[in-house]
Amino acid sequence: MTVHSIEKCYKLNGYPLGHELHGKTKNIAVAVTHPRAHSDSDYDEDSTESIALTKSFSQSKADYSLFTREAHGIFVAILVYVDDILVASNDLNSVHALKSLLHSKFKIKDLGKLRYFLGTEIARSSKGIYLCQRKYTLDILADSGNLGSNIAKVPMEQNLKLTQSTGIPLSDSSVYRRMIGRLLYLTISRPDISFSIQTLSQFLATPTDVHLLAAQKVLRYLKVAPGQGLFLPNSSSFQLEAYCNSNWVSCPNTKRSINGYCVFLGSSLISWKSKKQAVVSQSSAEAEYHSMAATCSELMWLRFILAALQVHHPQAILLYCDNQAAIHIVANPIFHERTKHIELDHHLIRDRIQEGNVCTRYVPRSAQVANTMTKVLSSKVLHIHLSKMGVVNLYASSCGGVLENESQQHTNKGKEVAIT
Repeated sequence: MTVHSIEKCYKLNGYPLGHELHGKTKNIAVAVTHPRAHSDSDYDEDSTESIALTKSFSQSKADYSLFTREAHGIFVAILVYVDDILVASNDLNSVHALKSLLHSKFKIKDLGKLRYFLGTEIARSSKGIYLCQRKYTLDILADSGNLGSNIAKVPMEQNLKLTQSTGIPLSDSSVYRRMIGRLLYLTISRPDISFSIQTLSQFLATPTDVHLLAAQKVLRYLKVAPGQGLFLPNSSSFQLEAYCNSNWVSCPNTKRSINGYCVFLGSSLISWKSKKQAVVSQSSAEAEYHSMAATCSELMWLRFILAALQVHHPQAILLYCDNQAAIHIVANPIFHERTKHIELDHHLIRDRIQEGNVCTRYVPRSAQVANTMTKVLSSKVLHIHLSKMGVVNLYASSCGGVLENESQQHTNKGKEVAIT
């Protein structure tokens, strides 16, 4: 499978990219991704989406920026993000033909094989694909003045309880908001900080000096290995597996539980989340049950995405949970007095099991990798789970320094590389 990146600069009959930055936006037609509420007829006839639809591409209902086409054994996929385009195919001639078509409609910049996309560095080796955001991480450290700070072994202190009233309110809260916003984007390739950023994101309205210190500790943790990212092995199978977990009443502000899940395609981590539940759970089993339902929704969406990419998954998805009471509730459809208040939409996990789409399994708490999404772990336990998740320092000598040569060529090219 070949993946190439393209930058669509501007329409031939339009205005140059960035023209709107000077305040001249009136009556300017710019080809960008349309909102999902638009129908096919609403697309600009010269937009990338319109071109794709007229060339027998199908728009994914699971992701409206994904267009795919399969004919005579040749598969082509287009992913559009505003003016950034990825083209993937098992036939190189089809890639070149599509590029020529787009070039006839727009002024484009062909960046060749995918190496950098929206702040994420991509490198290949004989063993698989590496993803990281090293340059983006170093920019955050430099802008916040933490390049010379001491390092931290974990992103957050264990047993730290942050509340809205902890500390003194900041005189300029925009500094905190900007820092958390940038760190939130970094979780694209750093699942190890997801729980910490989820916690710190709850104090954006009125952050205090204590919240800022906690955020700076995350930065000091990132300084240990700014090139840390995800490794996706090419020998992986296509079996979907998920680990879900919940930390009961762990939020000191609302007494709500924290959901967390990690989804693997074979041995490759492809999706993860740390999020506070919308309701208060009356027991740990109920909290885990809610977590299983949320994970099931993500699994069904991923199955739709994989189907669009011609990766079919007929076998049941394995869902691992460390709470046997929650597993029994899922498997037993008999009415339970203590669970009758649970909203009906959370029972979708039962339907998926009865349909054969999902199969639940018990996993010991010590082997529950989703713990990284729901609580602060010790340095030793954290790194054990990260190794299982394929989170490695891509610039370390143990990884062969895969990206070191790539970074020398690309990190200093500024916007030309940043927009791919």
